[in-house]
Amino acid sequence: MNEKLKDSDTDLLFAAILSLKDIKECYAFFEDICTVAELKSLAQRLHVAIMLRQGQTYTEICEATGVSTATISRVNRCLEYGADGYITVLDRLEASGRLAGLTRNSSIGKE
Repeated sequence: MNEKLKDSDTDLLFAAILSLKDIKECYAFFEDICTVAELKSLAQRLHVAIMLRQGQTYTEICEATGVSTATISRVNRCLEYGADGYITVLDRLEASGRLAGLTRNSSIGKE
């Protein structure tokens, strides 16, 4: 864990997120706490991580999502050398079947 991130405000934020009971509550909370652009950016990074894990190339990801190669590179670096946060989430999404409908060519699309 990056000690630069750890403080009481961040701990409280994460506790608040963990207190959310369902997707509807998540939408309400994140709509209040983030701009639309910030939330879309977070969702897009997760989608990039999924596509990288599926073995898609930077070019394929860029064309499908409109994400810059710099963002793709950052996500890839986190997948390879990060704190394993993406890996944990992707493993759990996969185990729960949430990634089952996503194929190599599916996309959340460009906004």
